[in-house]
Amino acid sequence: MEKTIINSIDAPAPIGPYSQAVLAGNTLYCSGQIAINPKTNELNNSDVKEETNQVMQNIDAVLKEANMGFEDVVKCSIFLKNMSDFVEVNKIYGSFFKINPPARETIQVSALPLNVNVEISLIAIKK
Repeated sequence: MEKTIINSIDAPAPIGPYSQAVLAGNTLYCSGQIAINPKTNELNNSDVKEETNQVMQNIDAVLKEANMGFEDVVKCSIFLKNMSDFVEVNKIYGSFFKINPPARETIQVSALPLNVNVEISLIAIKK
């Protein structure tokens, strides 16, 4: 099976030894995205709503680079520093999935990279 590295200039560059996403066959494995604005390289975490929106925009850029969209996403993992942010994160996240949302889990963790409040990874399948 062929493996293609996916990197979008419209999403933040990886901050470690990983790729934004890997396309293996018709399946895209997208690394966890945090709220770094790719234009400024600044962390956008003034509030959890803005932070989640930036994460989802970064995911959108990676999906587009792979010629995919949110309708191709089959599984997401949401990592939260504080589960009390669940309702606000869920509203923003849900606005990107108009119909047939993917499977998902939401997990509270003790810490995330750069001390962010939310990180989201996903798997998508190209039709």
